Amino acid sequence: MFSRRNRRPKTPELLKAWEALDEGDIPGALRQLRHGADDLPLGEVAVVVARAAAAAGFQDLHEAADALAARPEKARALYDFGYACIERGVPHLAIPALREALKQAPDALPVLRELVCAYEREERHREATDLLAARESGLTDWPDRYLLVHNALMSGDLALARRHHALLSDPDDAMWLPTRTRQRHMLDRAASAEPASPLDLSDLRGWQYVLGGTVLGTLSPYGFDSGMTGRYAWLQDSHDQCLRGLLRLKAVLDAAGVRPTSVSLLPDRSSRILGLAAAGLLQLPAEPFAPDRRDTVVIAYDLNELAGADRGPDVIGGLFERTAGQVLHEHASNWTDPPAVTADSITLLHQSATAPWEGQLRADDDGNVERCAPDDRPEQEIAADILAADASPDEGDGETPPDPVATLTHFVTTIRDTWLQGDRAGLTSSGPVASSRFR
Repeated sequence: MFSRRNRRPKTPELLKAWEALDEGDIPGALRQLRHGADDLPLGEVAVVVARAAAAAGFQDLHEAADALAARPEKARALYDFGYACIERGVPHLAIPALREALKQAPDALPVLRELVCAYEREERHREATDLLAARESGLTDWPDRYLLVHNALMSGDLALARRHHALLSDPDDAMWLPTRTRQRHMLDRAASAEPASPLDLSDLRGWQYVLGGTVLGTLSPYGFDSGMTGRYAWLQDSHDQCLRGLLRLKAVLDAAGVRPTSVSLLPDRSSRILGLAAAGLLQLPAEPFAPDRRDTVVIAYDLNELAGADRGPDVIGGLFERTAGQVLHEHASNWTDPPAVTADSITLLHQSATAPWEGQLRADDDGNVERCAPDDRPEQEIAADILAADASPDEGDGETPPDPVATLTHFVTTIRDTWLQGDRAGLTSSGPVASSRFR
């Protein structure tokens, strides 16, 4: 068999990746392969990947890459390499190989489906949609036409999604029933949101609701037209922002006609602090979270933080299925690493956030950056500080479209009949509204 040690890449990008491997830097080598991988020679890519996979102990990917390096024109080698790349979390490397395999075997549905899977994991939904739509006559309903509807939704093409959803037959396999239900909920939410929201490629609130059933309380006032489109990149949160989020939550509940009788406290410290503040603002009793408690608003600071807390995984599991009258609110939701459950309401979307009571970065008088000590006061004291904060809007950079509370409440009044429906399955994509990512 071909050995990865017999060749050294010649392409500059691949040579940089090879040099990173010489230094033992596997992540650095893979980063070199992220941009422009679609146009790199497949045989040379396979050489580098084989070496990286061997160093990482990924025997399946090492063997598949070795085989492709030896026979880069062979359809089976291309498919096996693409499949192994997806399994090992590098779907961007799978795409050119699977695309070439599909050229050689255009009627091979397994190759088509793996290529669609790779596109989806890279959030290249428009390419997945176009790929499937071009083969419409040969699609099975499950999973192929379903995947066409899904990717059309994720790329913002409602007309195409609706047309193909109407053509879907009932699935023979019961495993597809929850998936079909979720897709129907998405289309129902789109229909309810259209009178109040443009659902274009900059409508973050509208698409957040369509895809996950989440009402987004605020838009980032920074960098809207410079790539962020309402999301935050790195955020040092504040008591002021926490209070603004809770006031927006109250406005959402009032507009939807939802009347909780308690606030449920989750077990992680950040969620308890924010939950105590919410109880004070809403003038409701605070109680420890119980999955079957009805008519309650559950307050999470960051659901990913909750997942790492004691009992967190069990609590996350208890939030997946909705209890009547229960509203899950998350203050700071990570959009590049979405939580396992999707909240009904969130204050903001971020890539990285530091809570006000955690050790935040500050510049001293000389301009040196240092991390402050965390605030270890009792939770009730910090909650009181939130309630005493200044909820005035952050003016930001002046480039973000205005987002007064009346706009939010109009949206909620319009979609209230489709809100709080179905389960809280985690999102797998950020959807049609793109924002800059910082790695």
